[in-house]
Parts: sequence; structure tokens; C-alpha cells
Amino acid sequence: MVGLTINKNFIPSVANIVDTDMSTYKIIRKNQFACSVMQVRRDKKMPVALWRDEKPAIISQAYPIFEIVDEQVVSPDYLIMWFTRSEFDREACFLAVGGVRGSLEWEDFLNMKFPLPSLEQQKEIVAEYEAVEQRIQLNKKLCEKLEETAQTIYRNWFEDFEFPVDSHCEERGMSDEAILSLGYKSSGGEMVECEELGKEIPKGWRIDSLTGIANYKNGLAMQNFEPQNREESLPVLKIRELGMGITDNNSDRCSYEIPEDVKVYNEDVIFSWSGTLKIDFWIGGFAGLNQHLFKVTSKKFPKWFYFLWTKSHLDSFIKIADGNKTSLGHIKREHLDNAIVLIPTSEQLKYMTETMEVFFSKLINIRFQTQKLEELKSLLLGKIAVEKLTIKTKRYV
Repeated sequence: MVGLTINKNFIPSVANIVDTDMSTYKIIRKNQFACSVMQVRRDKKMPVALWRDEKPAIISQAYPIFEIVDEQVVSPDYLIMWFTRSEFDREACFLAVGGVRGSLEWEDFLNMKFPLPSLEQQKEIVAEYEAVEQRIQLNKKLCEKLEETAQTIYRNWFEDFEFPVDSHCEERGMSDEAILSLGYKSSGGEMVECEELGKEIPKGWRIDSLTGIANYKNGLAMQNFEPQNREESLPVLKIRELGMGITDNNSDRCSYEIPEDVKVYNEDVIFSWSGTLKIDFWIGGFAGLNQHLFKVTSKKFPKWFYFLWTKSHLDSFIKIADGNKTSLGHIKREHLDNAIVLIPTSEQLKYMTETMEVFFSKLINIRFQTQKLEELKSLLLGKIAVEKLTIKTKRYV
């Protein structure tokens, strides 16, 4: 059983179907579309997705299902490209009726028009688009792998204490080959008791808190800094934008004259401490930081260090936020003050930084590349011909 997201993707349904009459549910098959015409104006999007699997699936009766009447005239892959365009969503929002939430009438949807080149041209456009999309998906997998590797190394260093060894191995008469194959603890590195953690840590290490290693600068209520008249302005970075990784035409704007410490630049570390807790490197361009987000910086420690230490506490922060009884779960600065950080010796930190910066440099470069590919996707969508025809589909009720 599947559901449909606002981002126009199918996902496994989370609905409880125990004791549910399944006879009212629908079956969606290959090259059929599912959509939602509800709350289009509120969401500023109309979710539409194409089912590509050979195996059919069950979907809620709340989603209209339709298919192309003649695939020798319109390619399903071409039509779903059109549905992904922001211009389509804007038109659907304009046509939506029924107050603030605004639903789209089915007949109004069918009467929407779209450009229709020849089938051969459609296939060419789709092939170009899919080649770019495949590269984007490959980049995302590469980023996931780099992040997983960095996290594994971090745990190896700061949880298992198997960071690169130093001269203490030579004192034990170990060969160079043996030294390279072992980490600090397993090679006999000296450990000392840490009362705060209730366990041993490497000799020479010390403890601090997240606020001890970095500055967590909260953003501003940017509705109080709206640009006046033709004043130069910046897009506002909110939780929504952090999740997307970019700002867009729907992003709020703020005055350029906001304080420097709440201006955000590429590669800044941003931490959402309210609502959806998330920490990430921002690569979405120059922006103004909204409240409920921290810009994390440090004059004493490298970026990878405070990024990974903040991320290591994220699960516990999420539990704290989930336990908050307010409508918008959040953490407080005191939770950052109480979050323990282990700090290695300066020489060890220097070596670790040389290793970690390689991973994060690759990660950020790939994400910039992906951003350019996303822009190329938009350009390819713009290649669609000018002439428009009414959507011709068959609906399954």
C-alpha cells in the first residue's frame, strides 16, 4: 500500500488498515498517475506521481488515478515532467477554489493545457532529463556514502578511541606495519578515568560542552526586517529552506541591512533547533537566518569537529524536543551547555582534521555539482514547446 507526498513521490503508506474495508481502495498500475486535488492553494503544490513499477500497488481512494488515453501521442514520462514544473503548480494554485486551503476541481484540472511536441521530441527531452536525474541520484548516493564513512571514522575515534597512533607504539617496540594496522586503544595507548563520563578516555584528552567549542547564534524574527520599498534584500533561510537545501521564489525576503552574524553564506553550518531538528552545511547561497535556526561557528575548532559533535547529540535532542509539550518541539540552550564533547590533544586534532577535511571537501563539492544539475533540470523543462493542448486522460474512480 502506498501514499503520495507533497513532493510528488510515492511512499509506503503509514495508515492503519486493521479492520479496514479494503474494497474501497484502488489499484494503481504501471504508467498510471495518482494525484491529490485537495489543499492545493494552501500547499502551493499539486501532488502528482507516475507509477513506474511492473507490480501494481494499493492506494487510498482519496487519490484520483488516471492514465493517458493514447501513449502514441503523449509519453507518460513527458507528462510527469510537465507536472514537476513550478509553472504547473502555480497554475493549479490559481485555479484552486474553496477558501484558504483551496482544492482544485477535477474538470479544471482536465482543462489545464500543456505543450505537446512530437513523440520523438518528447522522448529526446525525456532522455536528456533522465540522464541528468540519474547523475543527481548517483551524486546523492555518493554523498550518503561519504557521510556514512565520516560518521564511522568519527565513532572509531571518539567512541572506540581507535584514532591514529603516535610515538607510544614505537616505545613498545612495534613495527611500522603493526602501528598502521592498529588504533590508539588497541595498540596500548594510555587511558585515564573520566568521572563525568564514567569511563576511561585517552590520556591528554579533556571534556567540554557544545557551547564550549562553538558559538550557536540564533536567527532573527525576519518578519520584523522586511525590505522597504526597493531596498536590497536577501532570501530568508527557514526550516523549510534548510530541508530543501535552497531558497526559491516562495522564500520570504529580508532587508540586506540585518546584522552580519545572522547573514548566511555557502558552507556555513546551520542547526535547526525547533520543529524538525536538523544540522547541515548550507550551500543554498547568501541568505538571512530566521529564528529557530542556529548559525554554528568557532574560532577555536575546525568546522568538521563541531558539526559532527553536534550531529552526534542530535538523536538525544530530538527525544527532548519530542517530549516538549508545546505545539512546536524544541531544545533549549541549556541542552547545548550540557552536551559533552571530548577534545583530543592539539597534535591529534591536527591529524584528524587533515583526514576529515578530505571527506567534507568532497561532500560539499558534490553537493554544489548536484545543485548545478538541478538548475540544468529546470532548463531542460524549459525546452518544452510553446503550443498547448488540453490534458487528455482516462480517470479510474
